[in-house]
Amino acid sequence: MSETPPKAGKCPVTGLGGEPEPSAAEAPDAARPAAAPNPARKRQPRKTAPEAALLPGRAGLFTLVRLARGNVLNVIPQPSLRLGMVSGKLLRRFHVVTSPEGNRRILKTNIANYPKSPEFKGVLEKALKQGLFVIEGEEWRWQRRAMNPAFAPRNVARLTPPMTRSAEEAAERLAGQPGPVNISYEMMKTAFDVIVRVTFAGGDGESAVPLDTVSTAIDHYLGDTGRVSAFDYLGLPTWIPRPGRVRTHPTLKALKDGADAAIAERRRKPNTESPALLDLLLDAEDPETGRKMNDVELRDNLITFLIAGHETTAIALSWALYLLAFEPATHKRAAREAREVLGKRAATGEDVPRLVYIRQVLQEAMRLYPPIPVHLRTAEADDTVAGTEIRKGDTMILPFYALHRHKLLWDRPRQFRPERFDDPSKIDRYAYMPFSAGPRVCIGAEFAMQESIIILATLLARFDFALTDRPAPKPKLILTLRPDRDIWLNVTPARRGKGGKPRA
Repeated sequence: MSETPPKAGKCPVTGLGGEPEPSAAEAPDAARPAAAPNPARKRQPRKTAPEAALLPGRAGLFTLVRLARGNVLNVIPQPSLRLGMVSGKLLRRFHVVTSPEGNRRILKTNIANYPKSPEFKGVLEKALKQGLFVIEGEEWRWQRRAMNPAFAPRNVARLTPPMTRSAEEAAERLAGQPGPVNISYEMMKTAFDVIVRVTFAGGDGESAVPLDTVSTAIDHYLGDTGRVSAFDYLGLPTWIPRPGRVRTHPTLKALKDGADAAIAERRRKPNTESPALLDLLLDAEDPETGRKMNDVELRDNLITFLIAGHETTAIALSWALYLLAFEPATHKRAAREAREVLGKRAATGEDVPRLVYIRQVLQEAMRLYPPIPVHLRTAEADDTVAGTEIRKGDTMILPFYALHRHKLLWDRPRQFRPERFDDPSKIDRYAYMPFSAGPRVCIGAEFAMQESIIILATLLARFDFALTDRPAPKPKLILTLRPDRDIWLNVTPARRGKGGKPRA
């Protein structure tokens, strides 16, 4: 798929900006990743998926702060759904980038010029200071080289049994709950069980770190310490207080202490029979320099995987189940595939290649609700991005939430349509980035997809999901893209035909 030509527009925040908006006729046909539907095929009516209100016009700083206290997504300029870049200035120049060409420049071809912004890193460094997600430059490069083998397909396949076990346990819990089920809670628990077992488990399959310690610390970090502010996205100096953010909670220290103890114990007693992620990282070595991680680097990376690995997967699964309940015809097709492949059993890693439509459901759910919906970079030197002049110190705002709903890049972008991923090669790599892109693409992307497919397929093989009469959730940006309220769904056992075989 070719990229949308770069267009810069006036900033709805300040009124500053560049070129006029393009009309729909100006967009090349190839810029749309999903092919136009066959007119001979009868179209199924689709509803608009729940969405956040974006900023429709100009607003001052105090209005932005007020809006952001409710939901940071509300300050993303609405024209970013039509333009390639929206530029403006408050205390610092900023550019909202929603063109594949611009993303490619920032995340790949000139990545060295665009490190993560100090404001955003300041949120993460409290827990992840020496972790892969935060560090830059040569420190990042050697760690990435060292860790790549741990996430190679052969090792991801070895880590799938805890996913199957946790999916089975989730199905058992749902079967025992009458009435509507809190899907947000269930998916958070399931993803949490997976990541803790995969990260810390020994040969007995149980975590070497107390689960309550891990759970409480992560909840406090994501809800309080790690809360992002509109000030971060607008590049305001770190000395300006961020409303709603609190200092590091003592449970984070308990998590670090627990991880340190697990590392020390594993160094004394290596686990060679059923290696967990901890064991793989203990052995990780940079092939170019022979360097290995020290205990602090190892601990911060383990905590990175714990925080990022369970929260983002749980959110993707929760939204996917909601969207399937929201579109019953799509639910029926996904359930049919799961039941044909699995019957009554839980999915395994070997089933994943056959669960093609389940993967597409998750891909589409993460298009509408990317788990990390906004990324920030700071220009270290003057540059040109998608035809726009960038100056040293400018803040680059990459709102994947808006990119994935761009009207010139996607056919009917507000609708849930998994079939748009029938041929992923037609989708520009820098138009769809649920796991980011370029050299810093998420190292655990395929791990997360395997886990999500195993869990979602297992549940769809056994249950039907339907909406309740509760209000629809809307996406809300904290650090990740959570629903603004817990997702509750009606869950009933799958209907079965002759011989007890599940049917869609």
